[in-house]
Amino acid sequence: MKAMIDFDAAPIFGIPMADGSGVHEGMLIEGPQGWGEFSPLLACADDEASRWLTAAVEGGTVGWPDSRRGRVPIAVVVGAVDPSSARRVVEASGCLAADVAVGTGSLAADADRVAAVRDAFGPQGRIRLSGNGTWGVDAAVSAIAVLVDAAGGVDFVADPCGSAAELGALRGRVEVPIASGPSCAGVVDVVVLRSGPLGGVRRALRVAERLELPCVVASSGETSIGLAAGLALAGALPELRYACALGTVSELTGDLVAPGRSLRPVDGHLPVAPTPAAPSADLLRQYAITDSDRADLWRRRLRAARGTA
Repeated sequence: MKAMIDFDAAPIFGIPMADGSGVHEGMLIEGPQGWGEFSPLLACADDEASRWLTAAVEGGTVGWPDSRRGRVPIAVVVGAVDPSSARRVVEASGCLAADVAVGTGSLAADADRVAAVRDAFGPQGRIRLSGNGTWGVDAAVSAIAVLVDAAGGVDFVADPCGSAAELGALRGRVEVPIASGPSCAGVVDVVVLRSGPLGGVRRALRVAERLELPCVVASSGETSIGLAAGLALAGALPELRYACALGTVSELTGDLVAPGRSLRPVDGHLPVAPTPAAPSADLLRQYAITDSDRADLWRRRLRAARGTA
């Protein structure tokens, strides 16, 4: 890895979130076969950041496994927005599935948002709920009943509670499938896979094989360069029962690849490519982090992830 990649030249970027909630920051890593995205949360530990780095260099060095499918069905992500906005997001996406944020405000507001998504889809659309670990067990039981009714049925509820013990207790009290990350695989029905935190496509595939549960692939909020790894993972899974939450470029105000290569769903799908698109030089300049302190922070973060801090 050290011989093939000039880590010191890795560009640092920051793209504002479309909802004004912050800035998605990270670095792009160029290998001999292509690019990858290193964008762990700054609060994560160095060992987790090192997994992100492994994921970022995988596609550009050893490459990704062969895909079993040429394109992947995508679930549009509907944030904690009002019902009218939720309806517009769904209608503009062209997707036939949606991950809907719940638990961020009142239950009534959640139910109105979910009902608006169902109204936009009609009876054929698939709805999943994303709870962000908000509720305790009793509150989750009550909330899920209300929200499933508002949705007219859901595929699963992701992370309604914040701990594995709570998820296990909840699972025995509701009929809807419960989803969470691999660390909670023993107490859930569906496993959510993210390439970055798991250390890349190959490692995530090994996790899926070991767990022998239905899996869904989700984004960590990356640009199109990072999302390409998620699509490679979704393409390589032996079974893909659920649409993947990888249509998240619209949550950013911009992207790092040319508009024609930006990973925005068409007819509810995204293509699986052998490598991500290369970044646009103009967009790298536009979204470059120029604050020296912030840039130094990312350089230190990269050194720590490499074990060279």
